[in-house]
Amino acid sequence: SISEAASTSLSNICSTIHLSTDRVDSDSNSLSCPDTSRRPISHPRRLRRLRSMSTRHTAVESPVGELTLVADDVALIGVYFYHHWYRPSMDAFGPRVDADALLRKAGKQLDEFLAGDRTHFDVPTRAQGDGHQRRIWNRLTDIPYGETVTYGDLADELDDGTTAQQVGAAVGRNPLSIVIPCHRVVGKNGKLTGYAGGLKRKQFLLDLEEPAEVRAARLF
Repeated sequence: SISEAASTSLSNICSTIHLSTDRVDSDSNSLSCPDTSRRPISHPRRLRRLRSMSTRHTAVESPVGELTLVADDVALIGVYFYHHWYRPSMDAFGPRVDADALLRKAGKQLDEFLAGDRTHFDVPTRAQGDGHQRRIWNRLTDIPYGETVTYGDLADELDDGTTAQQVGAAVGRNPLSIVIPCHRVVGKNGKLTGYAGGLKRKQFLLDLEEPAEVRAARLF
C-alpha cells in the first residue's frame, strides 16, 4: 500500500542517518523520526565495567566479624565490616577470589593486627574519594598506634573552614577500615562516637591498641 511504501522509504532514510523509525503518529496518520541528537553515543555503564575488570574481593573471618577485602589492580581499595555504613553494592566488588596474592597478604596482616602482633600495614592501598576526603584520610594514617585525636583537632589542623562535623562525615566514609585507622578519631574529651563498623568494634580496636601501662592504671 502507499502507507507501507512511505513507511519503508522513510525507514531507509532514517537508517542512513542512524535514527529509529519506530514512532508513528496515529492522529495525523504520518510517520516521523524521533530526535536523537541528545542521545549519548558512548555507553558509560559498559565503560565502568571495563575499567573495573581487575576488581575482585574476598571475605575473611576476624575477631570483629567477617571482613570483606576489595582490591583493584595492585592496590587494596576496601575493607568493610558486616553491616558497614555506606558499604557499596556487592556488584562493585567484582568476583570473589580465594587465591589472590594481594588479598592474602592483606588478610594475613589484618589477622596479625587484630591479634596484637602488628602495629601498621604495608600493603599498597588506594582510597577512592574526592580531594577533601583523601586529605582527611591521609591525615588519619599519621595518627600513631595507641593514640587518638578528636574530630575538632583534625578540623583545626585543616585550617580551611572545615567543621568537626564535616570531618566526621569524611571519616565515616573511609573505605579502608582498620588499615586507615579512623577508629583513632574520637569525640570531645575522648568520648566514643559514631563508627562505620559500630561502637562495639571501635571500642575493641581502641582497647586492642591501649598501652599496657594505661590499661593497668585503668584497672586499679
